Amino acid sequence: MEEWLNYLKADPRNWLSEADNPSVRYLAMTELATKPISKASIKKAKREIMTTGPVPIILFKQNDDRYWETVEGFYDTKYRGTVWQLLVLAELYADGNDNRIKQAVEFILNWSQDRESGDFATRGSLRGGQRMAVIPCLTGNMVWSLLRLGYFEDPRVQKGIEWITKYQRYDDGIEKGPSGWPYERKTCWGRHTCHMGVVKSLKALAEIPPDRRSEPVKQTIKSAAEYLLKHHLFKKSHELSQVAKPAWLNLGFPLMWNTDVLEMLDVLTALGYHDMRMQEAIDLIITKQDEQGKWNLENTFNGRFQVNIEKKGKPSKWVTLNALRVLRGYLEEQD
Repeated sequence: MEEWLNYLKADPRNWLSEADNPSVRYLAMTELATKPISKASIKKAKREIMTTGPVPIILFKQNDDRYWETVEGFYDTKYRGTVWQLLVLAELYADGNDNRIKQAVEFILNWSQDRESGDFATRGSLRGGQRMAVIPCLTGNMVWSLLRLGYFEDPRVQKGIEWITKYQRYDDGIEKGPSGWPYERKTCWGRHTCHMGVVKSLKALAEIPPDRRSEPVKQTIKSAAEYLLKHHLFKKSHELSQVAKPAWLNLGFPLMWNTDVLEMLDVLTALGYHDMRMQEAIDLIITKQDEQGKWNLENTFNGRFQVNIEKKGKPSKWVTLNALRVLRGYLEEQD
């Protein structure tokens, strides 16, 4: 008996399985199905991600089968540049074996990744990313995207993972911020580590299959998770009655550099965390559903994407899917 469904006002899973959103349909079939689904139907649903919906539109707008918009604006052209398209394609479960995506991956690894350290930079050239332009949220996002697209074995991705385990910090209002490279960018580090950098780094490491996680990866996951739990995900750790950033309570998809409470919960539950310090965030998610058991898209960068994804203020299949996945993962363990 799926008792987690008792927390819903209605069951929206049939709605999620409709054909209009192929990515959500595929995930609903594989993760939330109400009855057994044939392997043939699942394979067909996966193929349709590449032929209907936003993925083929994004790929159609690619230049020279390598990049979007301009070469040099791979990051700064928000949110139409190559960095952001790889992130969106990964979020939509696009096929990483598609040659157009492979070419875009090579482009970003050549232009954005610092070849010495393995992190990713907002500026670069054919010689690689600029060391003084590296930021943790971008590194987390790109490592996650490349892992989702099937590049775990690539030594360049392994180098990006190593950068996260070596340099990502979890400072919480320490007396003096870190110094030296790569900590010069105080908006990302400083006395209090950037919350988004922690979330995106943890999201990347969570994408690694459990049996392939090295000891440094396991330890980094523990440190990052404890950082979020100490904040009850969205609170000020030194004053838990206060929300650290009200915007994190507005649920969106895709989130790009930003985060929200649902993404944080999604990462933690995927890692198997069932900590009472997550309960406030869980309760918040439950209260945001409507009478049909659906969640609205409250936050979006629509108008700045290559193609808009859902409508702000309307029921969102992506937000609803993620909410159901989180509630099932957390509440089933509590029953």
